[in-house]
Amino acid sequence: MTFKHIFKAKAYWFSDANSDIKKYSRNHTISIEGKPDINVSAAKAFKGDPALYNPEDMLLSSLVSCHMMSYLYVCAQNGIEVLSYTDDAVATLAVQEDGSGHFIEVMLNPKVTIANAERKEEALELHKKANQLCFIANSCNFPVLHNATCEAK
Repeated sequence: MTFKHIFKAKAYWFSDANSDIKKYSRNHTISIEGKPDINVSAAKAFKGDPALYNPEDMLLSSLVSCHMMSYLYVCAQNGIEVLSYTDDAVATLAVQEDGSGHFIEVMLNPKVTIANAERKEEALELHKKANQLCFIANSCNFPVLHNATCEAK
């Protein structure tokens, strides 16, 4: 049986009437009902405001967050107590001469601390299961790789 869930977001952008048509603002707002608005721009490389989040930041952040939540879930299911989880992820975007582009790879670098040193290998293996469950990774057409480390306290 398949369950479907609907997610909605609104985008708001308005022209600066005083600007040159080729120098349009990349700044816009994403609004999701019941949540604070997110001010977004293009990446600095694409003439956006570097102080604002950009779609590439948000895609990578979604992958990091989804993998972490999937990982915490599979660890809980397997009785592994996770004490901390950090990730310093990197995404690689390839841009063609015509301006088109796509992500070619994301490398997640999760650093996990668990309570029981005897379960470190199992904890590392569970990243594979987490990747299989991750909704965002399952929606990507590029590899989502893992360079995980695990220590115990």
